[in-house]
Amino acid sequence: MRRRKKKRHEEHVDESWLLPYSDLLTLLLALFIVLFASSSIDAQKFEAMSKVFSEVFHGGTGVMQHQSPVEEGETFQEETKEVTEDDKEESTHAVAYKKDQEELKAIQERVNNYIEENSLEGQFATKLTSEGLLLTIRDNILFPSGSATVDRKDERIAEELSRLLEMKPPRNIIISGHTDNVPIGNANFESNWELSVMRAVNFMKLLLDNPDLDPEWFSAKGFGEFEPTASNDTAEGRAKNRRVEVLILPRVQPE
Repeated sequence: MRRRKKKRHEEHVDESWLLPYSDLLTLLLALFIVLFASSSIDAQKFEAMSKVFSEVFHGGTGVMQHQSPVEEGETFQEETKEVTEDDKEESTHAVAYKKDQEELKAIQERVNNYIEENSLEGQFATKLTSEGLLLTIRDNILFPSGSATVDRKDERIAEELSRLLEMKPPRNIIISGHTDNVPIGNANFESNWELSVMRAVNFMKLLLDNPDLDPEWFSAKGFGEFEPTASNDTAEGRAKNRRVEVLILPRVQPE
């Protein structure tokens, strides 16, 4: 009689290892999400994602059940404005312009100190404009009435001013002459325009007696009565209009 073999009951496979394995996968998934998110989202989103990650480690429900910190339909993207070449050029220009203006202010301060030390406040004035540093000289401190020749006693002023105009590197400087609207009444000049031109040229020549100034950077203009700064209806206004201006140009123009 043959003995029947008893069927061996298959042992039940222990699946308890799946729990730590699934937790490990969940943690890895959370780690990859955080690494990806931290490289492409702003601080607010990163903080929210960090909160998710923290809850996973401290017994939370898991990242797959946690509400997404990113609004529905929103994609991760770089929100920091990409710096373009134009942005770089604009920034470089702004820095250069600021530095140039600071240099002009330093020149203005030197000239103002000279004016104050020599009690010339009534004859000299400086102003920093969009066109550059403007030095205004009343004509009565330089020229006799109706003349384009600088008074000998005032040649020293031109000499001292020329030293204030020494700059490295040099700047373009424009000397301009201006008059009131009273018609010229002598044989030397046919018009106020001619008088203003020659006053500018002659004053420029005195400045350029300084060997440290390069004539290449200088030019002269005459505007006659056509650019008044005050009314020609009064003696005081006409006196303000009779002037020589020294314009020190900026190296960097405003945008």
